[in-house]
Amino acid sequence: MHPIPSPCVRNCCLNSQDICLGCLRSLDEILLWGKASELQKAEIIKNVAARKRLAQQSHSNR
Repeated sequence: MHPIPSPCVRNCCLNSQDICLGCLRSLDEILLWGKASELQKAEIIKNVAARKRLAQQSHSNR
């Protein structure tokens, strides 16, 4: 199994809920990433995907 790469896109800017507008990780997830297990990283990636789906749905409903 290959290590899960960071979703960071070097476009860091937190919104009012402390979610990065570049990678969609929470501030807590960003801080955890460096010491997270592969299982924790997979969970973070799952959370990011869910946030991305919600953002796309919100955008398409406008």
